[in-house]
Amino acid sequence: MSSTYKARRRSARRNDDATNLHHYRVEFFYTIIDMQLQELNNRFSEASTELLLCMSCLNPSNLFSAYNKEKLIRLAELYSADFSIIELVALEHQLSTYILDMRSSEEFSSLDNIADLAKQIVKAKKDIVYPLVHRLLVLALTLPVATATVERAFSAMKIVKHRLRNKMGDDWLNDCLVPYIEKEVFDLVPNEVVMQHYQKMQNRMQSL
Repeated sequence: MSSTYKARRRSARRNDDATNLHHYRVEFFYTIIDMQLQELNNRFSEASTELLLCMSCLNPSNLFSAYNKEKLIRLAELYSADFSIIELVALEHQLSTYILDMRSSEEFSSLDNIADLAKQIVKAKKDIVYPLVHRLLVLALTLPVATATVERAFSAMKIVKHRLRNKMGDDWLNDCLVPYIEKEVFDLVPNEVVMQHYQKMQNRMQSL
């Protein structure tokens, strides 16, 4: 890798003294890293990144090594509809006691993820002792599902409402999206049942 790189085509920008290591590092490795960073920045906004960092502080692995009280309070502040100002103050006190309790309890020492933590907290009835912390855990478990559901709906919308159907109304779009998004549910309904139901309908413009 320390030998001089020999290009197939001569470039005005090329350094004739560049080594193979320099060429592959600059032309390939750095370029790919920049592309990946750009894709990640496009995929995750600053708000989404902050949300993920705050949620990660609930991770119980390695005796809650990722715990950060300030970030967990910030997570609660991001969802002001779920936490009142008084509850935010109470949450701060609960978190201080909660982390000491978790780290000193044998039953919480071998947990690996937030889902297991939530189950164990309910099993040990700690959700009664730390109701606000339990609410944070429920939020952290619910948010990824909600985000994926919204993204799946938008992806389906791009497929259903394409260029040829660009002028379809909201009601018709909704009727098309429901069976497309919930196809697992509709697959369980036999076609014969749908046809019989449709034949018995007085108003056949009725929505699903």
